[in-house]
Amino acid sequence: MRIALIQQKVTTSKERNIARGLKAIRKAVRNGAELIVFPELSFLPFFPQEPADPRAQEMAETIPGPTTEIMSEIARELGVVIVFNLYERKGRHFYDSSPIIDADGRIAGLVRMVHIMEGPGFHEKNYYCPGNLKKLVFNTRAGRIGVAICYDRHFQEYMRILALQQAEIVVVPQAGARREWPEGIFEAELRVAAFQNGYFAALANRFGPESILDFAGESYVVDPFGRVIARAPDNEETILLADCDFKLIKQAPARKHFLKDRRPDFYKKFFT
Repeated sequence: MRIALIQQKVTTSKERNIARGLKAIRKAVRNGAELIVFPELSFLPFFPQEPADPRAQEMAETIPGPTTEIMSEIARELGVVIVFNLYERKGRHFYDSSPIIDADGRIAGLVRMVHIMEGPGFHEKNYYCPGNLKKLVFNTRAGRIGVAICYDRHFQEYMRILALQQAEIVVVPQAGARREWPEGIFEAELRVAAFQNGYFAALANRFGPESILDFAGESYVVDPFGRVIARAPDNEETILLADCDFKLIKQAPARKHFLKDRRPDFYKKFFT
């Protein structure tokens, strides 16, 4: 299965961003992509850089809604699976959400960010409700896809649940800034998660300066042995392509040993 991570700058124009995204999808498919992943808030400026602004709610939309309809149409036309991220409005609640669009244009699933960050440049508690959907992995034409939206990837419990729900690949729509954490720690973290849980992992990061933050790019793909198999540069827009051989999953140490040797009966003594 060939995956494409779309690493491109985002402007203040949602319409322009979507148009550029559609162009990138077509180019990725011409290069053999079967699964396409966009970063966090794929077609919107990263508004959580600033403390709460009620005008941001004007950017929220329903699912299904205008952007999912556009993505569904092109997914159906090209026969490709697409995962992107948007600001979802559901009734009076607002979420950081990633729809999974299958290759027939159907919305195969929806994941809402579970853990909400609050810190300099990431004032997310002022915008998002914590996600509450229990299903995090979905069958698609490109395989069983799990989603860990940005901050969720830091939580070992969450990343393990994706393995227990039989994810073959975990995609991470990300908004990671330069100098946010010690150099290399984000990559090391996801390499360990892939190794410990026995799945491919692919992080699609935002790129370029926006208001307060300068997003780092450097999107990458990791195999179930924790090896980086593709990495994008940090200083340019790009479409990162990687071939993921799902046959490796059964050979991975996590699938042969770690998951089988778990002791839930022991662990629950510490979590009740």
